Amino acid sequence: MSRLGVEPITGKPYKPTTQGKNERLHSTLFRWLDKQPLAATLDELQAQVDQFDRIYNTQRPHQALPGRVTPQAAYNITPIAEPPRPKTPTPRRTWPQRPEPPQIPAGLPAGTVVRKLNSWGLFQLDNVKYHVDPHRAFEKVLVVTDNDQITVVDLNGEALLETTRPAPGTTYVGSRGPRGRHPKTPGPSPMS
Repeated sequence: MSRLGVEPITGKPYKPTTQGKNERLHSTLFRWLDKQPLAATLDELQAQVDQFDRIYNTQRPHQALPGRVTPQAAYNITPIAEPPRPKTPTPRRTWPQRPEPPQIPAGLPAGTVVRKLNSWGLFQLDNVKYHVDPHRAFEKVLVVTDNDQITVVDLNGEALLETTRPAPGTTYVGSRGPRGRHPKTPGPSPMS
């Protein structure tokens, strides 16, 4: 059945509200049987239940159906549903391939190291954090140190940062000046 697309469903155990329509039918059946003579055998009881089914479906107007038609009349005028079809598997989503990162050039000068920028565009060298560019997060860069001069270039050779080695005790070198609040400029506000 599942290969034809039929999905079995079940009600929740001990949750009669999920079986409400079926439970309501039982209540109607039991009330109807209470008004019938007591069946002496299972065959008599089955005959009473079959009679109830005929009356319920073909003679008794149903209060929940439009025009209070019988269930059989509603069934006869309803178009027959198409049989379920097996679901076609949805194709797996393909993600665009990342371009191959540039290869680290061979024969780099002495004092050159490769560093990977973090999510803020920072790398660390000799306990000093250097801020390069947040738009280049997670890129590999070449850090070339020549005496007190530090140059950071990307793998394509573009210079990203040129600075001198900071004084001892400095732990951060930014690419755009010192961190923190900018000093107020003396003079009247441009808004005045």
